[in-house]
Amino acid sequence: MKSSLLKRLISYKICYLSVFITLANISAGQKPNIIFIMADDLDSRQLSCYGGKNLVTKNIDALAKEGMKFSQMICSEAICVPTRASLFTGLYPVRHGSFENHKPVYDSMHLKSVCHYLGDLGYTVALTGKNHSTKPVSVFPFKILKGFEPNCVSPTDDYELDDVRKFITQKNEKPYCLFIMSINPHAPWTMGDPSEFNADKLVLPPHWVDTKDVRVEFTKYLAEVRRLDNQVGDVVKLLKETGQDKNTILVFLGEQGPQFPGGKWTLWDNGVKSSMIVRWPGIVKPGSETEALVQYEDVTPTLIAIAGGKPINSLDGKSFLPVLSGKAGVRDYAYGIHNNIPEGPAYPSRGIRSTKYKLLLNLTPDKNYYIKYMMNPAKTDSYWMGWLKVAETSATAKNLTNRIMKRPAVEFYDLQKDPYELHNLANDASYKKQIDDYTTKLKEWMKQQGDKGAEMDIIYNKETKAE
Repeated sequence: MKSSLLKRLISYKICYLSVFITLANISAGQKPNIIFIMADDLDSRQLSCYGGKNLVTKNIDALAKEGMKFSQMICSEAICVPTRASLFTGLYPVRHGSFENHKPVYDSMHLKSVCHYLGDLGYTVALTGKNHSTKPVSVFPFKILKGFEPNCVSPTDDYELDDVRKFITQKNEKPYCLFIMSINPHAPWTMGDPSEFNADKLVLPPHWVDTKDVRVEFTKYLAEVRRLDNQVGDVVKLLKETGQDKNTILVFLGEQGPQFPGGKWTLWDNGVKSSMIVRWPGIVKPGSETEALVQYEDVTPTLIAIAGGKPINSLDGKSFLPVLSGKAGVRDYAYGIHNNIPEGPAYPSRGIRSTKYKLLLNLTPDKNYYIKYMMNPAKTDSYWMGWLKVAETSATAKNLTNRIMKRPAVEFYDLQKDPYELHNLANDASYKKQIDDYTTKLKEWMKQQGDKGAEMDIIYNKETKAE
């Protein structure tokens, strides 16, 4: 017994000594390279390392075994452009300007991104693939690499790693930070092999209406999740072949949720709850997992800390570098915003959550929620219309469809007991204190952000292509 305890103590000391030495090396100028692989519209609950039952994502799972899995990674807005702008700037959507889909960030000389912050600390910052939130160049001066498809609605996702290989192996004294932005599994779901999946045996999310049409669509979606996992495997293989895995932090990000009802374009967890896995040899304990609450706004402050920079107080995000070395989280709450234009009529919502509870305020509850891509009655192949048909005779289906279209002013959920947010506790008197407390904190955050609420969900510029 004493021998076992002694071995554990020695192991802990070695681990913390390794962390101390690595962090000291960063301060001394031996900075790690950093690579991000980011998904596009990923339902992170489908990853087998996050509990998914429909496919085994062996390459992403392997990263989780070698690194740290974050179970509480949260988007502040479940839309591609705002999420990426927040990732790159460290600011919440109202402050960087992309608080609607395809609304650009503010073109301001004062707005900076990870390109500036890491560039000032000696890094070359590059990006390949989906290029949303790379304009204006004055805010996002990435070195753009060929390799991955930049157009998220492309019917193909062809990619090559030759240019990535050249970039990561070039003779350069500067460390690099590379963002590899996949377009999988963003719609249209045209790539991969849907026949791998038996539609009748798929495990559907409990907030869906179970129809044949949506099961068929789900096989197409999962085929692109498989493509994403293969891309991760190819990048990891390249790092090992080139020896770049030894001094490279590798981060996998899931972005926001899927383009299915109740996912993307909502503040429910199927929209805003993401995935993040960090592999950092010598710092991150292999196979570890954390419940620390983290938002996409926290990534850039963390990169600044990793690169040896001083905290920038003007950013909304908080560095989670201590979490990577096994310490406690730095957040008590995560915040959320949704503006519906241009994907449908105005439907503004705001949210706040901890690891236990979530409060949502729907600012125009008298109106119906609608998204043109999924809920358009003119689409003859719309599985949504099938859901509505089932709802005519099924009370369960009616409740599930009404949950999406007709929402109350206040929603409050116990996330630990009700992870799919199907039981609104807003009218339960036993939660009144928590609801009042969360409402106060949310309104304070909105005021601090300069968030004017419903009046921000308006048309600002000409609508562009589908996101």
